This record gives sequence, C-alpha cells and structure tokens, in this order.
Amino acid sequence: MVDLEGVDEPQEQRGAEWKQAVHTLPADRMTSIRLTSLSHAAGCGCKLGSEDLGKVLRHLPAVVDVNVLVDAATRDDAAVYQLSADRALVATVDFFTPIVDDPVAWGAITAANALSDVYAMGGRPLFALNLVGWPRGKVPFEVLGEVFRGAADVTARAGCLMLGGHSIDDPEPKFGLCVIGEVHPDRMFTNAAARPGDLLVLTKPLGTGILTTALKRDMVMESALDEAVRSMTALNDGAARAALAAGVRCATDITGFGLLGHLGNIIAASGVGARIDSARLPLLDGALELAAAGAVPGGTRRNLEAARVEWADDITEPERLLCVDAQTSGGLLLAVRPQRLALLLDALRVEGTAARAVIGEILPDAGVLRVVRGTAEQ
Repeated sequence: MVDLEGVDEPQEQRGAEWKQAVHTLPADRMTSIRLTSLSHAAGCGCKLGSEDLGKVLRHLPAVVDVNVLVDAATRDDAAVYQLSADRALVATVDFFTPIVDDPVAWGAITAANALSDVYAMGGRPLFALNLVGWPRGKVPFEVLGEVFRGAADVTARAGCLMLGGHSIDDPEPKFGLCVIGEVHPDRMFTNAAARPGDLLVLTKPLGTGILTTALKRDMVMESALDEAVRSMTALNDGAARAALAAGVRCATDITGFGLLGHLGNIIAASGVGARIDSARLPLLDGALELAAAGAVPGGTRRNLEAARVEWADDITEPERLLCVDAQTSGGLLLAVRPQRLALLLDALRVEGTAARAVIGEILPDAGVLRVVRGTAEQ
C-alpha cells in the first residue's frame, strides 16, 4: 500500500492559485430566460446511464481497420485513427442541454467539455463543428448568438478553429461540438494503459452535477455557482501538457458517469483494480451540503445504482453521491508511476490546474474498486 500523505498541498492553497489562472466570464451577459427550466436534465446529467450505454454499444459493428488505434471498445473519450507513423486524428462529439441560465456561460462550458475529450487522449484540438437543437419561436435567436459567443471564446483560447455545424428545430435547447484533433500515436493517453502501483491524480474538484441541480431546483442563486462555472470553463489543456511531460499514458476526463464510472472504464480496459481515498477528493464549496439536502441529479442517482464499488462503512451517502456525481467539463484523472508523481505535480502547479489531488492508486486485483477513508484500507 502506498502512503499518500504529504504528496499534495491543501485545497484552499490550490484554490487561491488556480482562480488566478482560469478565464473569468463577463458578468453582464445574462438573459431573463431561464434556460435550465427548458430542459429535463442539466449538462452531462442528461447522458444515458452507463448500463444503458452498454446496451447501445453492443450493436456497433466490430472494427477491423489496423489504422484504428482507439474505438468504442475501451470506452475511451475519443476515437483515434492513425494517418502516419507520427500523426493520428482524434475525433469526438459532445452536446447537452443547458447547465446554467447564462447563455454565454453555457456555450463556454459546452465547448470546454467537448474539447476536454481531445485533451484526455493527449491530443491537440484542430477544428470544431457546432451541433444545435433550438426551440425556434420559444427562445430568441439572439440567445443562441450568446451561446455561440461563449463557445467561440473558449475555442479561440484553445487555438481550435470553429468551421460551421448543423442545427435543427428542437423543443428542448441543446448545444455541443464535434471536435477533430491530432496526437502522436506513441504519446496518446488511453483507458487501457493503467498499471498496478500507478497513483491517481485528479485535476478539478467534484460537485458540478450537485450544484447545477441545486440551481435548477431554485435551491441556490446562480452566483453560488461562480466557482463551479470557473472550473467548468477552464480548459484541460494544461493538465494534458503536464501529463505528457510526466510520461503519463493513462488518462480520462470526468464527465457524466462521475469519478467512479470513468475510473471503472479504466479498470475494465486495463484489467486492474483501484482504491480511492474519499478524504482526499477535492470538492466544490457547498457540494457536500447540497448533496445531503437532496440536490442530486438523476444521472448521479443512476451512476450510484450502477456502481460496482466496495464502500467502507464510514463513507456517508452524500460522500458516495459525490464519488459518482455526473460531472460536466470535469478534470482529467491521470494514472502516473510513483517515481514520476513529483514531476507531474510540479508540472500541474506550473499550469495552474484547478486541483492536483492524489486520490488513490491502481491495484493488481482485476475489477476491484474500493472507496475508503484515509490511506489505510478498512
């Protein structure tokens, strides 16, 4: 068992640093239309559950092309297609319903979330296409223009060109991006590259699903989501650069299936197990209290029901919910060799990531997922 004590600094110290590093959205771009009231679920919480997705993916045809390096079989964040010895394309698509009422913020969050899939593969985004479902006659197109503005701001920061897209008339507003990037075939990240003894590092705090559900249910004002919005609009490019510099080969981004759901994909693809220390999970302010108050999205509930987890007896229900909370534009979860941990943490510090928390380790026991409190198993 690896002792995780002393390998990262307190969360409050991290917070003071990263808030200086990420983009701050203008405060004057608001709309009187409550976009979150027009959708049945918010952000990545509207995704099909993991078990539902499994029923869908089994209908996909088997891939036999030798140039396909990554497909749906490992439930990675994007597909990878090799073009040459040193170039491969990364392709992903992501869209969802409004997660906040501010259209600029929604566009920015959606763009950062879609781009994250490319960073989670170790790649660099090249260009993107918009995906739009819009209730014409119900919500003015000027509001959609604000959504585009937020997305364009984020793609510009990423150096990713916005080249067009497709739209349909839809009773529920939806927005997203198809993103094409590139990666060196020998330096990409995959779910299948975790090894026993690797330490797990998370680069953003958890709780966006809980907080945005609280907003949708009028349990908090939108101003209470300022920290969450800053986190969701922060790109994972810095985390990807730091991981590449530290020689990381296994990564995923934490989105709709929650921390344990996406870690479960790593476990399945790599044939390993994992242990998470709940005491070391970085959380957004108020997330634990709101989970206890019942601000829990349906996607998070489904994640908890689907989770195959050995919970320590002292892990409370709200803590379990945060472990599986359906995140939108969450951080990268990185598996790093112990001897490279210091290099990774230093690089993440330089990049100013929202968090750099060492939250657990990879175990040799295939399929085992344990959540404990503290560094000793219980």
